[in-house]
Amino acid sequence: MPENLPFLYSFRRCPYAMRARMALHTSATVLEHREIELKNKPAAMLAASPKGTVPVLVLPDGRVIDESLDIMRWALAKRDPLHWRPPADQEPAALDLIAQNDGPFKQALDRYKYPYRFGLNDGISPRDAGAGFLHALEEQLQTQVFLNGSTWGLVDAALAPFVRQFAHTDKAWFSQQPWPRLAQWLADFEASDLFAAIMHKRAPWVAGLAPLATGKSDLASKT
Repeated sequence: MPENLPFLYSFRRCPYAMRARMALHTSATVLEHREIELKNKPAAMLAASPKGTVPVLVLPDGRVIDESLDIMRWALAKRDPLHWRPPADQEPAALDLIAQNDGPFKQALDRYKYPYRFGLNDGISPRDAGAGFLHALEEQLQTQVFLNGSTWGLVDAALAPFVRQFAHTDKAWFSQQPWPRLAQWLADFEASDLFAAIMHKRAPWVAGLAPLATGKSDLASKT
């Protein structure tokens, strides 16, 4: 294992970790990947970030970045070969859309997927609330190919794992909605080299064992 690499605590199916991994992969950041089990979080991760959520990126100088969007922006500031970052004049709108995803839509998604955790009889009401956000994405995709604009970028990567989770909660229901552009956008994401690259199954990290570094120069471009 090369020394002085960043290391990333991650969980394969977590949408926040997924979007962080996408940006790190696209920027060709070489790092040590530490896959965790949510029911058995390693002490080293909790020492770095006591809030106990993934992703957590620990840099060689000891700095810790434990918000997924911050990890994405850090990675893309280092190297952005596919021009994921929106132009400066479009950044406020991009960040607003991500905030809507991370706020009201994520809240609706959690209640739709796990209604009983929130004292709900079913997830119908939060599903309908989340559908309003997805309808807005459909309208945006009617006028442009990607949420980020003419090419896949930061906004697409930041939202896709959450839209995927919503769609997979009830695939039959999702397939019946009048969102053809959104459905195709999601299908293209799931079929992409980028998605395949960040969804490899890994054994849980064990302190003291030396995993292989991850990172590659043949950047994903299918999205």
